[in-house]
Amino acid sequence: MTTIARSTDTLTRDALTVLQPGFVGTTAPDWLLRRIGEGLTSVGLFGRNIATADQLAALTAQLRSERDDVLVAIDEEGGDVTRLEVRTGSSFPGNLALGSVDDTDLTRAVAHELGRRLAACGVDLNWAPSADVNSNPDNPVIGVRSFGADPQLVARHTAAYIEGLQSAGVAACTKHFPGHGDTAVDSHHALPRIDVDLDTLHARELVPFRAAIAAGSKSVMSAHILLPALDPTRPATLSPRVLTGLLREELGYDGLIVTDAVEMQAIASTYGIERGSVLAIAAGADALCVGGGLADEDTVLRLRDALVAAVRAGELPESRLADAAARVRALASWTRAARGSVAGPGAAEGAASGSDIGLVAARRALRVTGSAAPLSSPPYVASFTPVANIAVGDETPWGVGVELSALLPGTATGTYGPSADPSAVLAAAGSRRIVAVVRDEHRHPWMSSALSALLSARPDTVVIEMGVPQAAARGSVHIATHGAARVCGRAAAEALLPTPPLP
Repeated sequence: MTTIARSTDTLTRDALTVLQPGFVGTTAPDWLLRRIGEGLTSVGLFGRNIATADQLAALTAQLRSERDDVLVAIDEEGGDVTRLEVRTGSSFPGNLALGSVDDTDLTRAVAHELGRRLAACGVDLNWAPSADVNSNPDNPVIGVRSFGADPQLVARHTAAYIEGLQSAGVAACTKHFPGHGDTAVDSHHALPRIDVDLDTLHARELVPFRAAIAAGSKSVMSAHILLPALDPTRPATLSPRVLTGLLREELGYDGLIVTDAVEMQAIASTYGIERGSVLAIAAGADALCVGGGLADEDTVLRLRDALVAAVRAGELPESRLADAAARVRALASWTRAARGSVAGPGAAEGAASGSDIGLVAARRALRVTGSAAPLSSPPYVASFTPVANIAVGDETPWGVGVELSALLPGTATGTYGPSADPSAVLAAAGSRRIVAVVRDEHRHPWMSSALSALLSARPDTVVIEMGVPQAAARGSVHIATHGAARVCGRAAAEALLPTPPLP
């Protein structure tokens, strides 16, 4: 075990403590281990860091060989946003599927099983759940990541998710405060603005966050969004009025406040990551997420040095930085104690085995409209594929082709983008029955147009919507899965068989 460098002064150690950086590779680079020895207390994992459960367990053990209280964080929402199963698709449906079932016991059980698998691999902080109320169906970044558009429904499932996850010894990080659901801009690309009054904010966006606080969420993640009713000049992540005035003082939250990734363009292109990080800590944030895009030692040193310089220049009170670092260490202490109290099977066994609650939930989330003869022979699956948002990424497979091929060997598949030619789909399908797979049809006119042409030529086409089912149901059979996780595809494929499994 590396001895923590005592020569590192308190101010520099505190600056390192509030960072939650990422890195490249499936083993920890030397620079990261060295900085952990100097005081870095958190590390963020992404899909690029994960190959297998055993490899992930070895990685987290390597990190903890430097200090046993290091926080290992991950962005594992389940559903469309998965890092643990980035190459296969998630074993768990996402929030919209759970919200559509509206069984809080089911949500709690899914979150507990997800947490159990994370804990088995040594992960103890999950940047989830999304508590955003998806009131804008055209939202380009939340969508199926939300439990729904009803604030009370979102609130009860947010609370259940937190309870389930934390009962497995994994700290929840409820996001994106004070609510990213009414946006038409992805904050990865630009700064969204939400023009609602305070009454609307309290009646809609804040309802799930109140429930999260009551449920004991160990951390809350801020959103890079501008809400003029709260602060007309600074986005929530950088706003004392939002983080300290609203979240701390008005809502009474005393846990860890984590920023969304500071290299997202909503911050990076307006304030820069160094200035943005200083302003975020000054505003009341306790930890700075960085590393989805900038994952190198230079980024860590730039942010560390910016915080130290701001304190020395009198721009950031040293007491504020010390308080932030203390909150990070307090959560690290909780997770270390939680690991000991819920110790279970080894990594591979713990991560891969156990309950099939995810598939059970995905089956219950299906909404089937129409009636037609089930598939009796291998079909042609035409997947109409939009560009994935950054949160979801383009590494994770989705659809029903693989699952239908397993159930009906000989199934053929094709993928079509914005230039899709329906005649090409018909030619490729030949005499096979067509299963058209769409994702947020209502947001993509090209997709809707291609589907209309396809249904005009082949009315017996099955339509499977794997995004937000906002468009009218059409096709001989229409199946809404409420998400594109692997288990959602499996459940939809099963529903097309003559004798589908019971939920």
